[in-house]
Amino acid sequence: MGLKKNTIVVCAALAGVAAISLPLSSTLAETAAAEAEESAFREATKFGFTGQEIQGGVMLGDAPAGTQSLSFDGQPVPVDEDGKFIIAFNRDAGQSAQMVATLENGQTIKKFFNIAPRKWKIEHVNIAKRSGGPSSAFMARRRPELAQINAARQVKSGSKGWRQTFIWPAKGRISGMFGSQRVYKGTPGSYHSGVDIAGGAGTYFVAPADGVVTLAASKPFSLEGNLLMIDHGMGLNSAFLHASKILVKEGQVVKRGEPIGRIGATGRATGPHLHWSMKWNKARIDPILLTGPMD
Repeated sequence: MGLKKNTIVVCAALAGVAAISLPLSSTLAETAAAEAEESAFREATKFGFTGQEIQGGVMLGDAPAGTQSLSFDGQPVPVDEDGKFIIAFNRDAGQSAQMVATLENGQTIKKFFNIAPRKWKIEHVNIAKRSGGPSSAFMARRRPELAQINAARQVKSGSKGWRQTFIWPAKGRISGMFGSQRVYKGTPGSYHSGVDIAGGAGTYFVAPADGVVTLAASKPFSLEGNLLMIDHGMGLNSAFLHASKILVKEGQVVKRGEPIGRIGATGRATGPHLHWSMKWNKARIDPILLTGPMD
């Protein structure tokens, strides 16, 4: 009889443990499910980026799920239907920048950038920078040109070229690098706003990505010569200077690799070359960071 009593007690004790373990297992499962759901939410509400956090650089991004609006250093950034967008860092960008996504539920997701500085090609010359501004006669001609350039940069064509891999518009010797600058007896001059390609007079140059022509100069500009500008969408645009001939018209849709002009030496140029410059909104960017080195 004593053995039977002990057996009953043990069984009862085991039964008690079993009764307790059921809610514990349920709680653990619920906790695991909640953690998995939270992890999935965190993953879905993260930014995704490709590109370089560097002066003159461009980055393509994926907005967090449920993003209602984006801002980059306080300025609004448009987002495509699938959540993709583009941002860029000016040649003289500071060391940090911030992007904020506001979700549909009002929550904000922030991304901080540590922008790497670059060592620009700086040439010190032992002559003084020319004093005084441009003449009134020059400015009388220049103001309408600047107005056309600024108007071209305001065009929002809706092109998807910004999403593509950019190609070189021409092949040849790189005769001028983006960001290079002269310093005249301690006084900095303007930096070089694009990349120069010495491809030979009359050589075709092509569209580096899809876009819409926003400016095709009807006559040479005072500095740029025959100037051609293309909008790639989302605030990203290209300018091609010194052309001997422009082969496209304003409003025309162009495809990546399509011939759009011929290299020349019009405007203020010392010899035949293509000057290719790019901007994202107000930020001047380095085209080579979009194309990679020339083959």
